[in-house]
Amino acid sequence: MLRKTLKVLTSRKVITGVLILVQIAWLVILFWGLLENNAWLGTVSGLLSVLIILFIVNKSDSPAYKIGWILFIMVLPLFGGPAYLIFGNKRPARKLRRSLEQEHNRSLPTLVQDEEVLGKLSDLSPRMAGTARFVTHVGQSPVHGDTDARYYPLGDDMFPDMLKDMEAAERFIFLEYFILEEGEMWSAMLRILTEKAEQGVDVRLLYDDVGSVSLLPIDFPARMEALKIKCMSFNRFVPLISLVMNNRNHRKILVVDGVVGYTGGINLADEYINRVNRFGHWKDSGVRLMGDGVWNLTQLFLEMWNALKPEVVDPDLSPYMPRRIRRDPAPGEGFVQAFGSSPLEDVSLAENLYIDLLAQACHSAYICTPYLLIDSELQTALCSAARRGVKVCLFTPGIPDKKIVYQMSRSYYPPLLQAGVQIYEYSPGFLHAKSIVVDESVALVGTINLDYRSLYLHFECGALLYNTPCIRDLWADMLALVEQCRRVSLEDCRRGLLGGLADAVLRLFAPLV
Repeated sequence: MLRKTLKVLTSRKVITGVLILVQIAWLVILFWGLLENNAWLGTVSGLLSVLIILFIVNKSDSPAYKIGWILFIMVLPLFGGPAYLIFGNKRPARKLRRSLEQEHNRSLPTLVQDEEVLGKLSDLSPRMAGTARFVTHVGQSPVHGDTDARYYPLGDDMFPDMLKDMEAAERFIFLEYFILEEGEMWSAMLRILTEKAEQGVDVRLLYDDVGSVSLLPIDFPARMEALKIKCMSFNRFVPLISLVMNNRNHRKILVVDGVVGYTGGINLADEYINRVNRFGHWKDSGVRLMGDGVWNLTQLFLEMWNALKPEVVDPDLSPYMPRRIRRDPAPGEGFVQAFGSSPLEDVSLAENLYIDLLAQACHSAYICTPYLLIDSELQTALCSAARRGVKVCLFTPGIPDKKIVYQMSRSYYPPLLQAGVQIYEYSPGFLHAKSIVVDESVALVGTINLDYRSLYLHFECGALLYNTPCIRDLWADMLALVEQCRRVSLEDCRRGLLGGLADAVLRLFAPLV
C-alpha cells in the first residue's frame, strides 16, 4: 500500500500538477500584493480587461466561447484579462504554427483533387459533391475512389486486423495517437513493431504527451529509439502556465505501407479493446481504408512528423503515395475522403462539416459522441433537422468517465429534446465512438467529439464515406445501439430550481473546459 502511494505521489502527473498549482498560487499572491500597494496598477489592469473584452467581441470565435470568457473577465476583472492572455488564444504557438504551415504548403502538390473522381461523385449526388468540395477547400483533403472501407463497431474487432496488417508491412508503419498506455494491447503491437524495425521497415510513432502523461515513463521515446522505432511526443508537457499546452494532438492514425490506413476513436490502451473495464463496457468505433484514400492519412502523419522534426526528414513525399507502392487500384465502391482538422483553420472544419451533414439530411441522422458541449450553431442545426421531420438520434455514454463533463453534456439535453431530437444513453458503459450516418448514404467516422476542445482546439481527423458499402454496417450498428440504450425523456432532465441554475452555470463555462 505504501509503495503504491509513493508511486502515485512521485508520478509525473502529480508532480507537474503540484508545480502548476504552486505557480498559480505564486502569481495570485504576487498580483494581489502589487494591487494592494499600487492603486494605479489596479486601474491599468481593469482597463486592460476592458480592452480584452472589446478584442474578444471583435473576434470571429464561437459566440458561446466569447461569452464564457467575457463573463469570466467581468466576474474577476483583475485576473480574467491576464488569464485570457495566457489561456484564451486558440491557435498553436507561433513556432509550431509556422512549421505546420510550411510542411502543409510543401505537401499541397500531392493533394490535388482528381476532377474525374469528383465528377463521378457529382453524378451520384450533387449534394454530396458539394460537401466534398467544402472539405477539399478548407482542409485540402481530396476525395478518392478506388478505396475499400471497412467499419468496426468495437475496438475489440479492429485490433486483430491492425496486428495482421502490421505483420504484413514491407516498407513503413506510421502510428499517431492521443493516448498510449503500456499493457496487453501495446505489448502485442510493440512485438510486431520491434520485429519490423529490425527487418529495416521504417517504423515511426507519434503520441500526444498530455494524453499519455500519466501512462508512460518519461524516457519512453529513448526506449523506443533503442528498439530502432523512431518516436516523438507532440507538444511535450512542461509544468509551466502556458497557452501552448492548450492545443493537443487528438488524432488516431495507423498507416501501413501507404496502402492500408486506420482511424476512429480507438487509442492504444487496454480499455479500448475491453481488456480493462473502468467504466463498464467500452463502446468505440473505427474504420479501415485500403487504396488511394489512404494517402490523406499518410500525408497528415508526415506533415505533423516533419513539422516537429528540426530538419526536413522527407524531402520527397511521392514514395509514400499508394500508387508508388501498389500499382493496381484497390477494389472499392463509393468514395472516401479522409481529412484532418486543426486550430490553424480560419473556420472550424469539423463543426461546419457536422452542420452541413445535418443540413442535407432528408429522413435520418444518427450521431455518436462521448461528450456534448456544443455552441448555438450546432445546436440550431440539430434542432432544425429534427423540426423539419428528420429523425435525429444522439447516442451518449450511460456511465461517464468525467462526471463534471457528463453533467455539462446533460445540461444541453432539454432544448434538443424539446425540438424533437431523440437522445439515448449507452446503458452497458462508456460510449467513446465519434460518428454520424445521414440518410444511410453518407457517414463520418473519426476522432471528433462534439465539444469545444475537439471542434476548436485540437488536431483531429476522420474519414468521410460517400455511398460505400460499409455504411450499411455503421447504420446497422446505430440501430442495434437503440436496443442497448436508455432513451432520455424531458422529465429526466428536470432538476429543480437549484439544479437548473447549476446547469446554466455549467453551460456558461463549458467552452472554457
